[in-house]
Amino acid sequence: MLSVLAVVCVVAAACGHSKPPTTHRVISSATPLPLATPTPTSTGTAAPTQQPVATASHVVVHAPKSPAPNLANASVKLTKLATLKEPIAMAQRSGDPTIYIAQKSGQVVEFRNGAVRATALDISSEVQDSGEQGLLGMTFSPKGDRLFVYFTGPGSPPGTDCGLGAGGTCSGGYDILREYNFTDRQAVKSTGHDILKFADPYPNHNGANIAFGPDGYLYFGIGDGGNGGDPQNRAQNLDSEFGKMYRLAPSDSPPYYKVPPTNPFASAAASSTCDAHGGSCKALVWAYGLRNPWRWSFDRSTKDLWIGDVGQNTWEEIDFQPASGKGGDNYGWNQMEGNHPYNGGSPPANYHRPIYEYNHSNGDCAVVGGYRYRGSKIHDLEGAYLFGDNCNATIRAFGVRGTSPIGTRSLGVKVDGLGSFGQDANGELYAMSVGNGSFFRIDPA
Repeated sequence: MLSVLAVVCVVAAACGHSKPPTTHRVISSATPLPLATPTPTSTGTAAPTQQPVATASHVVVHAPKSPAPNLANASVKLTKLATLKEPIAMAQRSGDPTIYIAQKSGQVVEFRNGAVRATALDISSEVQDSGEQGLLGMTFSPKGDRLFVYFTGPGSPPGTDCGLGAGGTCSGGYDILREYNFTDRQAVKSTGHDILKFADPYPNHNGANIAFGPDGYLYFGIGDGGNGGDPQNRAQNLDSEFGKMYRLAPSDSPPYYKVPPTNPFASAAASSTCDAHGGSCKALVWAYGLRNPWRWSFDRSTKDLWIGDVGQNTWEEIDFQPASGKGGDNYGWNQMEGNHPYNGGSPPANYHRPIYEYNHSNGDCAVVGGYRYRGSKIHDLEGAYLFGDNCNATIRAFGVRGTSPIGTRSLGVKVDGLGSFGQDANGELYAMSVGNGSFFRIDPA
């Protein structure tokens, strides 16, 4: 991706779409539509006039009540800290000032005292790094003694393992969630074991993000398995592994996870193990109806969950779940794209509408979810939600008041090939380019 513009791109053959020739895309969506002007729309429970509304087919979203940021006065700049090889995710561990950065090709490197110092983990020989595949997510346990990574591995599993039937082949290889012991700023490779391993029907729509929630459980988002329009209806099928947000408790003994008793479907599938050979994962499902939840985050202040879910042809969406939520929400795909019927669909059962959406005008194509700003350096951004788009380099933000996003605006800075945001222990935010390898901190101007 760094050497030639064409190395990483949307999987056009699978999705039936082509990509703009000058972008670096790792998040599948459609080619941006040639609309004249952008039309971001607040959709939580608000009409465009931002008056609260609710309909019988939609769940009312109760967004956090906090003072609105002064976005009109917010002024930021990007401070370049390093150039890496396809930086895709970052994390910090308790008591350690080091920032650990995942590179898509399979390495986790240390950024400390202003420079990249060492490699904490190298699994490049096990990673399938092509297009939307690679080392895609990482996080540490709350104590900092375990490292969790999510990556795509090579292989050609039989079609029976991924729902394509006898005679088929799962062309996406394997999606793997793995755990390592971590000490002295190094992953202990000999301790690595797979927690979840799915045979993937197609190589795109892999999701990728993993993080521990404020409740101490590990959350893991995975896309719908790929190909355009979710042709096997995986996201709506609770017995399919794909198009889901999972919630689990890591364990030291096989199968290396336990089902949280408060999961919405905790009583399901007690007789089978969630694995690469068709075992049911329903008991681990926290939410479903997701197309490609590429980047999502918990608000460190309110504990609410914010999900950037990549759209198909026209609409990108940001979903919101309050900290008081009990799980089981259906975010609508593939019946809905954003807040709109997709391919003749209608709002499904338990539908949870997005709090915000925008269309593919102005060069947009794939939302990159971010964070609500909870740092101390940029006072006018306090509480604002920052996000971006993989094709449109502009970083944007909106405030939240009651049940409505308010005051959406560009922050006037751009990250070409934006792939991910990160948050440090102090609540300050970072941005990473998978296009040119730049690693930035977002600072006051």
